[in-house]
Amino acid sequence: MKRILIPAGGAILATGLLAAGLAGTASAASDVTSDPMAKSAATAKAIAEFWADNNGAALKAAKESNIWDGKDVAKLQSKGGYSADSKPSTVAPIGAESKSSSKSHNVNFPKTIGKVFFVNGKGEKKWCSATSVQSKYKNLVATAGHCVFDTKANTDVMSKWVFVPGYYQGKAPYGIYVGKQAFTHYDFSNYEDYDRDYAFVTVYNGVSLSSSKVEEKQVPKSEYDAYTGNKKVKSTELKDIAGGKTAEQQYKDGLDRYGPNGGYRAETTTTEEASGGNFKEAIPTVDRVEVTEAQWKAAPKVANKDDATTWRNGDQGSRKFKPLTEAEYKKALDDKAAGKVLGKVWQGKKGYWLTQYYVVQWYKVTKTTRYYHDTFYIVTGGQGTIKDAGRLGDNVGGQGVAWNQPTGKAVRVFGYPAAPHPDGHKNYTGVTPKWCYGKTSKKTVGSAAKRIEEHIALKCAMTEGADGGPWLLKYSNTKRIGYVNGVTSTFNDQDGNDRVDYISSPYFDGETGDVYKAAANVWSGKAF
Repeated sequence: MKRILIPAGGAILATGLLAAGLAGTASAASDVTSDPMAKSAATAKAIAEFWADNNGAALKAAKESNIWDGKDVAKLQSKGGYSADSKPSTVAPIGAESKSSSKSHNVNFPKTIGKVFFVNGKGEKKWCSATSVQSKYKNLVATAGHCVFDTKANTDVMSKWVFVPGYYQGKAPYGIYVGKQAFTHYDFSNYEDYDRDYAFVTVYNGVSLSSSKVEEKQVPKSEYDAYTGNKKVKSTELKDIAGGKTAEQQYKDGLDRYGPNGGYRAETTTTEEASGGNFKEAIPTVDRVEVTEAQWKAAPKVANKDDATTWRNGDQGSRKFKPLTEAEYKKALDDKAAGKVLGKVWQGKKGYWLTQYYVVQWYKVTKTTRYYHDTFYIVTGGQGTIKDAGRLGDNVGGQGVAWNQPTGKAVRVFGYPAAPHPDGHKNYTGVTPKWCYGKTSKKTVGSAAKRIEEHIALKCAMTEGADGGPWLLKYSNTKRIGYVNGVTSTFNDQDGNDRVDYISSPYFDGETGDVYKAAANVWSGKAF
């Protein structure tokens, strides 16, 4: 048994007590840490509804676990022989399956595997892989320890933790099973020792839905703001209730040229406050209009607030002098005679010119117009009637568990890989389960960066998302059952090409068996 000891500073006087305490940890009870998850049936029901609501929207939104941040794939180092601390032991699986004609899964994949979903300390929806295992009350899930404890946020167990066997695109064909109690090794839960990166979680009876129909419901804005599921805002087209014209049409129809005193848009009435500044009150609208020289001279230079005529704001910017070529000059004279040119066409000492004159005119709405902007707040739900789906093991069976087994044996590993390789190449989607097959390393492996001394390795290219997936010893491809003899913990690059080519699992020894046996005898019950 490995322990990561506390620093010695300040503990010299307590040497005897410390030694006695460490001696006591050799017992099976001291190897096991148990933490509550959903503490009541009511809480469990609410958690199941959180994931199931709106056709599994939260399940679909979850992303694969990224405990290693994708690029943390340092090469594993050989450490030597494994440490069997007692006789090899096994617990037989239950629920042997026959070959199936199911279209959703290859016959090689057992019903026991699925995804565990949870919300981490950052509030992110995440998932790992896992499997159902044999237990007294048929209510136990095996996965990685880091898929239960939030080691990155340095918090306790993950929140809203559930297991969904046979998961596929937001569907839970066998129900949603809410975690009740997590069992891990003391060294993992207290010291994040990845040589003990495994966990066994008891789950409540499954929750299933009788209908997946989605319904829309209009609610008050306060209820809309508080709703955590899918929601949207609908607005009517901006129209005058009597006239049927759009707001833009009404505005243009109501414009009348006016002096600097004018300039208000039509009155705005809304049943809900219009978002994004759809209407702005008291904004004068200015138009710069070209006129003849005579009209320009007749307009006052300084505006009077009671003056309802057009006006010019001094000469600056209200006249434009445009140079012309001789050909342009001659054409402009013809256009002037035809009334197509308003400005003055003339010849000076330095060439030919066109002078254009501009006045400022203001707009306001001269008829009463009321615009209406109706906003509706919609929430979607109606996931159907919730029913008790029964015990996990009764529905999908449970793999056996084995510990203190010889290394170098053939295993079949299952999981839902999704993350890209460190070089960016993305083989997997995480939608469907994948598998690897081969013999584990005869020698244990380690990684100083990950504080690992005693893992076993397997040549396999699965990436994150597959973590927590079972390593099944003596797997029967016909019965689809075997013995969990490891769970995927790390992803590694042994040949240095920035691609995952090896995965590793803690070596399952007698202390693993102690954690399993503590969990396998705990009852959980129904979620409601």
